[in-house]
Amino acid sequence: MPPPPYQSPNIFDRALLRQRRQRATSAPLPHPDFLLNRVAHDFAERLSVVKRQFPLALNLGFHTQNLSSVLRPLAQIGSIVESEAIANLFEQEGGNHTAAEGGHQIAAAGGGHRIIADDDALPFGEQSFDLAVSGLSLHLVNDLPGALIQIRRALKADGLMLAALLGGQTLHELRQSWLIAEEELTGGVSPRVAPFADVRDLGRLIQRAGFSLPVADTDVVRVTYASPLALMAEIKGMGASNMLVDRRRVPVTRALLMRAAQIYAERFGLSDGRIPATFEIITLTAWVPHESQQKPLQPGSATMRLATALGSKDGGKT
Repeated sequence: MPPPPYQSPNIFDRALLRQRRQRATSAPLPHPDFLLNRVAHDFAERLSVVKRQFPLALNLGFHTQNLSSVLRPLAQIGSIVESEAIANLFEQEGGNHTAAEGGHQIAAAGGGHRIIADDDALPFGEQSFDLAVSGLSLHLVNDLPGALIQIRRALKADGLMLAALLGGQTLHELRQSWLIAEEELTGGVSPRVAPFADVRDLGRLIQRAGFSLPVADTDVVRVTYASPLALMAEIKGMGASNMLVDRRRVPVTRALLMRAAQIYAERFGLSDGRIPATFEIITLTAWVPHESQQKPLQPGSATMRLATALGSKDGGKT
């Protein structure tokens, strides 16, 4: 009996995510983007030491143009195609954009193109780009393995992917506080903070997607806020509040909100009255396979004993 056809998990309400991001970016207050700024400058530093040219790059998840603005001045990057699901983000920044329908080849023209497309349904033809970057958007797709495969297919041979995702330690303080508060007041729990992957899982995923030379590293960022309510307000300002499919569909009561905030302050509060919040940024670096790339030696193919390489005089015995 053949196995059932693959069905991608349905973890995030992507339509709700787009609505909340659109509302957040239209708000009069500045969009909180300190994490994306950190990612953008990290990417620029990583790319500055890569001795090759990237004539056509893809920025997957435009956000507020932070990433493109930092990468565009790099000498080895030519045109940048910017892909984003929220059309009004492009409109706020000005310039032309195209609604993508179906797979097609993207050609460089002037400073690049802007394409309206979702992160997990890329419309690009195979081997279109030399570089693909994604800043803090892929952790909210429902089918991350499928999205990585699509990115690999859209890259040319020896093309480079740089992707930053939020990892499993992100907002663990807030997650614990909500769980305890709901258990106390309602006798049950509802998922309120997204389940992010850890660095080992992501490292395996990029290998499964067909990339070579994969590297996954983590950067744990801890920031402080005046109160748990200030943290929750900033998450809402990012358009990143609860969009889980399995969320409880009733409004949060004031008693539950205040109890969660109280638990947060009691368990994690600092001596100065502020509270910490953890964000784990996992950066994935990987290349599309190419014959010019270094390959690991086959097991048993070494021509020198380890003891000799280490300069041991006793044959390596202890």
